[in-house]
Amino acid sequence: MLPLSGIGYDVHAFISGRPLILGGVEIPSDRGLDGHSDADVLAHAIADAVLGAIGEVDIGQHFPNTDPAYRGISSLELLRRVLVLVHEKGGRLLNIDASLIAEAPKVGPYVSAMRERLGAALSLPPARVGVKATTNERMGFVGRGEGIAALAVATVLMPDTPTSA
Repeated sequence: MLPLSGIGYDVHAFISGRPLILGGVEIPSDRGLDGHSDADVLAHAIADAVLGAIGEVDIGQHFPNTDPAYRGISSLELLRRVLVLVHEKGGRLLNIDASLIAEAPKVGPYVSAMRERLGAALSLPPARVGVKATTNERMGFVGRGEGIAALAVATVLMPDTPTSA
């Protein structure tokens, strides 16, 4: 078995009239994020990291925003489906480390709940799901409060010989 890593990045713009979902947790805010699913930028970055670790294409190709089946879907459900792909390839997800980049709202009080919900979706104990938050020091689109970005790294234990191409 080989430990393999993947990196994921995602960004979504703020929009009025939607709840703000981060790491599967609804965060009190006057704006949510724009997207076809629930627009959980943190879960999307994690999904891309896991997909990258197993040599798969990105989340948008697995769950296209042109498919009405994914309209409004919980990104935790998308993570569960990504985990199925890991298992189908004979792999085992070991850990996640992720960072949210946002000027507001402050998410510190919700990090523990995010770790629990993400861990449950990925069959990981919360101790193996790192979630951190930082600002962009008022620079760029994130610094101007136009949206939220997220970065994630996933480590997956995979068979030495791939089970599928």
